[in-house]
Amino acid sequence: MDNVAIVVDDLEAAIAFFTELGMELEGEAQIEGIWADQTVGLDGVRSAIAMMRTPDGHGKLELTKFHTPATITAGPLNPPPNTLGLHRVMFAVDDIDDTITRLRRHGAELLGEVAQYENIYRLCNLRGPSGIIVALAERIG
Repeated sequence: MDNVAIVVDDLEAAIAFFTELGMELEGEAQIEGIWADQTVGLDGVRSAIAMMRTPDGHGKLELTKFHTPATITAGPLNPPPNTLGLHRVMFAVDDIDDTITRLRRHGAELLGEVAQYENIYRLCNLRGPSGIIVALAERIG
């Protein structure tokens, strides 16, 4: 797998959120032209993307802000975790409490609470920019 793409409504806020989570901005680009239209199956595509890389270099997120055509909402603005489709992106963190505190400064909201799975992990889900659900896992065992 090369990357996972996430459509956002505020590219700068999404970059700041994922940078706070420890990802690195690899690059930004403007995407438009016939090849873009053909690739995504839409006419008149004009978008801005930011490629974010995990610190180990093995994972990437492509954050995409569509200028044209305008983005649409397929369902509720903040769908519940049991909605069909891409569910969430999970990140391993060293300190889940510190990470939650830092991400809250970027508008993240805790869904439920931090839970412990046996003596192995502390886990939680957060809702970030554009309604993205991000899961955090801290190994404790």
